[in-house]
Amino acid sequence: MQPTALNLVAIAIFTMTFSSLLSPLFHISPFVPAAATFSLMGLATVDTLSWEGKGVTLLLDIFASPQQRQRVIHHEAGHFLTAYFLGIPITGYTLTAWEAFKRGKPGIGGVEFDTRALTEKPLNLGEMRLTLERFCTVWMAGIAAENMVYGNAEGGGEDRSQIRTVLNMGGFPEAAYQQKERWAQLQASNLLEKHQKAYEALVAAMEERASIEKCYQAIQAHC
Repeated sequence: MQPTALNLVAIAIFTMTFSSLLSPLFHISPFVPAAATFSLMGLATVDTLSWEGKGVTLLLDIFASPQQRQRVIHHEAGHFLTAYFLGIPITGYTLTAWEAFKRGKPGIGGVEFDTRALTEKPLNLGEMRLTLERFCTVWMAGIAAENMVYGNAEGGGEDRSQIRTVLNMGGFPEAAYQQKERWAQLQASNLLEKHQKAYEALVAAMEERASIEKCYQAIQAHC
């Protein structure tokens, strides 16, 4: 079960327990909170099995605060800017769970890349290493951006998962994963700090849901 679904189940169980304690005071049948809780748990399970957790993600995104939405934009702008400077084509981006859902994507947002460089043709060892380093840097750039702006990172779990999947496919030992992640995050941080004005302009453009071309122009205007 997805973490968001598990959180919802935990909240439902807490609500049932709390309601059961208060129900005698308000003359509420104990079956009411129990039925509501089991209904929520059932919906969370069906959502996880059938929709891969998209329903719960959409529900939680409805109640996201403006601060949380800003954090998502800054996170995704980190991916976008780093991909631009490392020459990885960007094909689209989403900043809310609903936008991602309409594009058939999981999560609460994301930048979509052209990843054919990883699979289109056989690469020699040197090309493969450089290509992996570029993509790892881009995937860690969201975390780097959050740390730069907020001092900590709340997102990035899926980014780390992508890196580890690719490193595993590339034959890297599990012991090397954290080292690769730290190296990639450092490279992303350096790039973001070097182009901070361009990053801020990109954030403003993405807030307006500007096209990919307009986002490129915002970056270029502040290089």
